[in-house]
Amino acid sequence: MIYRLIILIFFIFATTSLPAQVGGKNIYEFLNLPPSARVTALGDYVISVFDDDSNLAYLNPASLNSESKSQINFSQNFHFKDINNGYFSYSDYLNKYQISVHSGIQYITYGSFDLADEFGNVSGNFKASEMAFTLGASKALNQNYHIGSNLKYIFSSFESYRSSALAMDVGGMFHKEEKKLSAGFVIRNIGSQIFAYDKVREPLPFEMMIGVSKELAHLPFRFSIIGHNLHRWNITYDDPNLENNVLFDNKFALSTDNFFRHIVFNGEFLLGQGGPLRLRFGYNHFRRRELRLSDFQTFAGFSGGFGIKAKKWRFDYGFNIYHLHGSVHHLSIGTSINSFQKKKEI
Repeated sequence: MIYRLIILIFFIFATTSLPAQVGGKNIYEFLNLPPSARVTALGDYVISVFDDDSNLAYLNPASLNSESKSQINFSQNFHFKDINNGYFSYSDYLNKYQISVHSGIQYITYGSFDLADEFGNVSGNFKASEMAFTLGASKALNQNYHIGSNLKYIFSSFESYRSSALAMDVGGMFHKEEKKLSAGFVIRNIGSQIFAYDKVREPLPFEMMIGVSKELAHLPFRFSIIGHNLHRWNITYDDPNLENNVLFDNKFALSTDNFFRHIVFNGEFLLGQGGPLRLRFGYNHFRRRELRLSDFQTFAGFSGGFGIKAKKWRFDYGFNIYHLHGSVHHLSIGTSINSFQKKKEI
């Protein structure tokens, strides 16, 4: 029933005409960067996994639960050149209200640039950076259903230009422990600029996603299938260079390719009792198609990594292949404050 519902909702949104943005047509694109190395390794989309990782609440606030109580996480994403991106978060569980809460800071710095006039005369240099502060909460409606929401304050600085905005995420999660099955739905970045760079307000990277995750009964493996950009059916790039070199010569092939651009597949091996060692991989078809080379096959769109979960610490590494030039590498470390507290003797 869950699988049928997911497919039905996907096609409803896929065939509905709604205002939409894909990369390059909106501001604050850094909001779509993965918050942790685990998310990077799984193809940048993890919205239906329900466990003790509070980093996942950045993508779907409904995934936050009591198992992530007093958890601190820090991630650093090493991009190309001088670009640095990171995420710091803290989560807790309020027993009195039976609500899980978290807060986080997502930041990115683009390095130093030459300050020049229209004639190319350099008069100095400047830096560019962006930041988002996130506050979120999640509550269990019953044993299987959870809802959650994130509120974000976004600030951007490019030389003398400043911009700020408010955005919100809303999400839902279905989780059935005995079947090791979960499904999630989230609407991200609902909001608007408070102050624009100039006089014109620009759109935020709005997105609708749905996903399902299933852990196999006789194999320590969990797979996920995620549908993204459900608010817009056609997310192909109209490349004028392909005018005389059409990639697909019929509408069915074009529609099939466009359909799979909405889908991300990923998997995670949970090795050992409790899954202390985790091997991960992901495939993002949209990224592979957009970053392909016409005369050379690359591994763009593929990602992978691993995680080590010890008694007090969690360490994760992930990489994402973009181009022949290289990959993006991501490191994360996390712990729980409660794990350092001494148990009272009875």
